Amino acid sequence: MLYTRFCYTTGDAAGQNMTGKATLFACEWIKANHPMKPQYLLSGNIETDKKHSMMNMIQTRGKRVIAEFTLKRDVARELLRVETTSLYRYRQIASVGMAQAGSAYGGAHSANGITAMFIATGQDVANVSESHAGLNYMELLDNGDLYWSVTLPAMICAAYGGGTGLPTQRECLEMMDCYGTGKADKLAEIIAAVVLAGDVSLSSAILAHEWVSSHEKMGRNR
Repeated sequence: MLYTRFCYTTGDAAGQNMTGKATLFACEWIKANHPMKPQYLLSGNIETDKKHSMMNMIQTRGKRVIAEFTLKRDVARELLRVETTSLYRYRQIASVGMAQAGSAYGGAHSANGITAMFIATGQDVANVSESHAGLNYMELLDNGDLYWSVTLPAMICAAYGGGTGLPTQRECLEMMDCYGTGKADKLAEIIAAVVLAGDVSLSSAILAHEWVSSHEKMGRNR
């Protein structure tokens, strides 16, 4: 029994239907030309379609994208009502919690932002399962500012094809200048920035003891 992984480039399309068709033709060619006429399954689950895997974290599926910024200490105090030192300590605690839980993502909540962006821009929402996984890194600088980055190693998004052609979804992509040729990388960067912004917001709300009260005041149940 042999497992294979086929690697493709698909331009600005997510390319899942494209790669499925190409792999089918490749397997049929092997079957026709191999003396043993081997049988095959088009999916043996090693491609991890719609599934998180450590293989994706290392080898990438889709796009590997990083968003980063430096949070000024004064901005953290005035706007977020937290200290950068508290955010850094929180990251240390959360990293240990992630390791104990075996979580796929080290930040606060990547899936929320990714899901919203996927629905708005016509992506395959089931790919949130791969795309949400990633790493969250912080570094407390000598002046008290906080460097913060998010790495998403398996972001599957498209600027063309599939649901991106739906009227509302295409309009959303065009608003961001992310529709068509050469725009998929830009879209991946924007989605990563949304994830980072969401992590900053929720992490700060937890530390400022405003997480539950915010839900109580502005939640959909009100």
